[in-house]
Amino acid sequence: MKRLSALLTAALLSACTQTPEPVTPQTVALGRALSTSASQSFGGSWSIEKVPDWLSVSPSSGKGDVSVNFTADRSRGTPVSADQPRLSGEVTVVWKNGSASGRTVWTVTADQYTVTGRVMDAASVQATDVEPEGRLGTQSAGEARGVIVKYRSAAAQAVALGRAVPVTTLSEAAQDVTRGTLTRLDVPRGERRDLGSRAVLLETADVAGALRSLQADPNVEYAVPNAVLHAQGLGQPVVPTDQYAGLQWAYKLLGYGAVWRDMEAGGYTRPVTVAVIDTGVRFDHPDLQGVLYGPGEGALDVVTSSSNGDGNGPDTDPTDPDTPGRSTGSHGTHVTGIIAARWGKIAPYAGCGSCSTSGVVGAAYRASVKVLPIRVIDTADNATTADVVNAVRYAAGLTVTLGGKTYTSPHPAAVINLSLGGPVSAEEARPLCGAVAEVTARGALVVAAAGNGYGSEPYYPAACEGAVAVASVTLSGASAPVHAEYSNSYPQVMLSAPGGVDVSREATFYNGGSLNGKPYPDVILSTDWDYAKDQPTYYSYAGTSQATPQVSALAALLLSKGVTKGRDDTLARMVATTTDLGEAGRDEAFGYGMINPAAALGNLTVSNTLGLRVQGNRGSAFQPTLDALGRFTAYLPDGTFSVIGGRDRDGDGIYGGANEPRDERRVSIGPDEPQAALGELTPGP
Repeated sequence: MKRLSALLTAALLSACTQTPEPVTPQTVALGRALSTSASQSFGGSWSIEKVPDWLSVSPSSGKGDVSVNFTADRSRGTPVSADQPRLSGEVTVVWKNGSASGRTVWTVTADQYTVTGRVMDAASVQATDVEPEGRLGTQSAGEARGVIVKYRSAAAQAVALGRAVPVTTLSEAAQDVTRGTLTRLDVPRGERRDLGSRAVLLETADVAGALRSLQADPNVEYAVPNAVLHAQGLGQPVVPTDQYAGLQWAYKLLGYGAVWRDMEAGGYTRPVTVAVIDTGVRFDHPDLQGVLYGPGEGALDVVTSSSNGDGNGPDTDPTDPDTPGRSTGSHGTHVTGIIAARWGKIAPYAGCGSCSTSGVVGAAYRASVKVLPIRVIDTADNATTADVVNAVRYAAGLTVTLGGKTYTSPHPAAVINLSLGGPVSAEEARPLCGAVAEVTARGALVVAAAGNGYGSEPYYPAACEGAVAVASVTLSGASAPVHAEYSNSYPQVMLSAPGGVDVSREATFYNGGSLNGKPYPDVILSTDWDYAKDQPTYYSYAGTSQATPQVSALAALLLSKGVTKGRDDTLARMVATTTDLGEAGRDEAFGYGMINPAAALGNLTVSNTLGLRVQGNRGSAFQPTLDALGRFTAYLPDGTFSVIGGRDRDGDGIYGGANEPRDERRVSIGPDEPQAALGELTPGP
């Protein structure tokens, strides 16, 4: 009996033992809110892992009930196409409760905000252009293919299309007015097609008669001929045929196809010197032959440090030296090629059967632009403030004394390129800024890299008063580029130019090129030197060092063509013709915007396509698709956006850029204003 009682007690105890409860799956919906909380009863410890980029979770761990707050940064999850009405991601909750443990997935969703509209071709002929004889300007009515009519109400459009129109929802007075006007609705004979937004295409041979009838109808907002448009003989952009030119996407983004076509007509004849103050250059690179001032022609090595590398101290040969064990490329050679690499066939390099016989191209093409190399960066990739001061002064034509010798350049530079700098203090930068001020007063334009510090600290000499600080942009997959994440943002930033993406963090491949059968990343390809093989090569870099020579090249071309005459009007012209990105007007990330060479050099035209671009105030860019009627629906994050319907005249792929027809609306959306209907965007012809 005692044994039975003991067994029964054990069984009862076993029946009372509870299995620890796990964290169970659940869905957390933010809806249109920016953040929300979620909780679940729990008795153990837990932590959050594998959070999507567009979400943040707080706290990330705890004990007892799981209670967290989710905050959405929708801009990090919105695709460039802006075609996802809802974001969805998974968060992993790792939990332990007694002897039990596991991993549970919570699904988090966030609804996007919506912007709708339509990009329309502006009517090329207005109703008032119809003459009594039925001529449409210089075009006869017979050349138009029907009439496009826009009605003042959806009801009138419906009647015109032969549809039933209920008016009972209107007030009695409004019903009387509506019935009265619709009774008088006069629609000429012919096939009719719905064009959306209260517009109808009337296919009729009697264009003049239809116009007279429709324009007299009070229900009609406007009636215009469905005019026949003709090709305007825009000409073709120049596309270089050099072996690697197709990978140099920055030139296309800047509209250089139109610029180079302009060069082929002549006019870029005024000689301009661009001083490249850098590591020196490889004068023996075949793709730079004929575009450099060499030793004895003003080129200079001002490096005074013990790690000079060439063993000669300051002299007239700024060759980037071939030192033992060197594996890095030639920074100065790369920068120089962006400005002035030769076009077409180049001389073979002795002993290099695999070297390219055409290579890359530079922005200068046929312009009378030459580079003056000045070596200031030693083989340890360092430059002293004193050496840079000497180099800047020498470049502008001032006399400098180095190692007991005096030097004066026979070719003072109108443009000085400084793809260098550092986060020195304003006090430490006083000698640099003094040199910039001195040469600026002499009329030289100093262009300097804003820095690759991934932050907001000013880099000098770019931040010096009088210098043009250049930030970097990269491709986004949308019509407009975006700020490169490494490019420093601060108040002195003045202009932006393509510098590419940091592939060490995340490579992008929006340029569409391929090399050796693999997609080519969005980096900047130019001339370089292979020190291991001691032969010319081509290499890709990214940075504000690569953006800076793009600005220097444009400044040189403005002077060479005679569009501008000196430093001040050259800078003013570049600023006035930028493509504004990010916040409206000047901002710390883009400055005044990205340079637009085609606009700066004369509104050069090689295309006339119509399209849409959407830009966020914080530098994002999106490309919603347009349907056959030009309508779009963009699912966007919270924020302020510029929605631009525009034309691309210069072939850079950016709709409504500098001096191009555009119709822009700025709209703010978010939890309080989740939807915006913009109506029709109608840029000029």
